[in-house]
Amino acid sequence: MQDRIKPFHLLLAAIMFAVLAWSGTAPYDRATWWMEVAPVLIAFPLLAVSYHRLRLTDLLYVLILLHAIVLMVGGAYTYARVPFGFQLQDMLGLARNPYDRIGHFFQGFVPAMVAREILLRGGYVAGRRMLAFLCLCVVMAISASYELVEWGAAVTLGQGADEFLGTQGDQWDTQSDMFMALIGGACALLLLPRWQDRQIAQLTRA
Repeated sequence: MQDRIKPFHLLLAAIMFAVLAWSGTAPYDRATWWMEVAPVLIAFPLLAVSYHRLRLTDLLYVLILLHAIVLMVGGAYTYARVPFGFQLQDMLGLARNPYDRIGHFFQGFVPAMVAREILLRGGYVAGRRMLAFLCLCVVMAISASYELVEWGAAVTLGQGADEFLGTQGDQWDTQSDMFMALIGGACALLLLPRWQDRQIAQLTRA
């Protein structure tokens, strides 16, 4: 049964390709679009190649899709111009479009669960407290690496990187982004471990 592709997973892939096609049809800035969707373009082939060797839980595939959608929507509009962000800004009385914060929340939420599943299924960590700690370490490493990528883009492209950075004049944007990733990772580790554990057990028995 593990050799067959689940229809649910095909549906998730179809949704991903549909959103990707929409996102890339007429983005606000083509260069920014490429930079924003690059993680999706890298992750999908890796997931496809490893599908039969290391099939992930349905929960994790859904989370990865949601994160991909956040990235692709941000790529289509640029993070500072996403309409949903403006709606939240008006609703909450914020000084800036908060969609970038949502993106960085997911940058912590989803990688935390990816790291947790890989560490558990590989038998790399036994203690649950150490598992949570290492997952948060992975989250912060990814977040810091992404901020270094943004710094590199700023140095290389100058003002041409403004749409990619999406700082919106916030001098503490880097620190805020990393803090949101930390919050996202912590929320995932508080809310989803039991659900993930049940699905891992089902995969192990299959």
